[in-house]
Amino acid sequence: MMRNAVPVLTVVAVIFALWYGAAVVLNAPWAYDKAKRADVTLGFSELVADTWSQDKPKLPAPHQVAVEIWNTTGEMVQNGRAFSKRSLIYHAWVTFSSTMLGFVLGTVLGIALAVGIVYNRTMDMSVMPWVIASQTIPILAIAPMIIVVLNAVGISGLLPKAMISMYLSFFPVVVGMVKGLRSPGPMQLDQMRTWNASSSQTFWKLRLPSSMPYLFTSLKIAMAASLVGAIVGELPTGAVAGLGARLLTGSYYGQTIQIWSALIMAATLAAVLVGLIGLMQRITLKRMGMAE
Repeated sequence: MMRNAVPVLTVVAVIFALWYGAAVVLNAPWAYDKAKRADVTLGFSELVADTWSQDKPKLPAPHQVAVEIWNTTGEMVQNGRAFSKRSLIYHAWVTFSSTMLGFVLGTVLGIALAVGIVYNRTMDMSVMPWVIASQTIPILAIAPMIIVVLNAVGISGLLPKAMISMYLSFFPVVVGMVKGLRSPGPMQLDQMRTWNASSSQTFWKLRLPSSMPYLFTSLKIAMAASLVGAIVGELPTGAVAGLGARLLTGSYYGQTIQIWSALIMAATLAAVLVGLIGLMQRITLKRMGMAE
């Protein structure tokens, strides 16, 4: 465990050192400007202290972000206001809800398309190119269109954001499942024919189990993409809740510390969700007797 922890901790330490150094460099012009107007000379220690404590820095120091996260999570929990609208937990829950709905919809759509592509040559020749082409459209361009169209037909709230998440998450599932369902070799397929297995029996007994490693790998990518889609979906709607709304509000008012705290919360949420899929992968493949 220590051998695994040392490289990780080393990388984390380097990241924090670079972060603190970048905070000094980027925030120094404002510190020097204040000192010039006050007709004082800044020493190195005073410069560092100023650049790490500004109210609206260009790049907040890590401890400033940590304090902001504590004020909007831990302190809120202690005061019994974990789901107040000032709490990052509340905003993370809103984003999590649309992320999971979009992820589930994208997974179901991706698996259904993959099965059709593998078993139907017409779908393979016609649908697969469109699936690939769909990902060339920038999500920032298509997100407002999806929201406007759905609002026009009376659909608002969670579903439009989930649709954007689904749009981003179904693609890795399609590609991974197509690869997984086609992974059995000719000898394995010939063996199933020798046993007079039907197409459905071949699917359930051979193709689907063989696709599990590919599926879980695709689900990890799809989960991260779904979270990105949920956050992007919150940006053009003028949303008042969600991590995307926190990012937008922080951008409007120049609250860079708020922006970074929302980013760290989003990254933490993504890491937890992907980690849960990884745990499910290990358990499932172990029960199936398959090596990862």
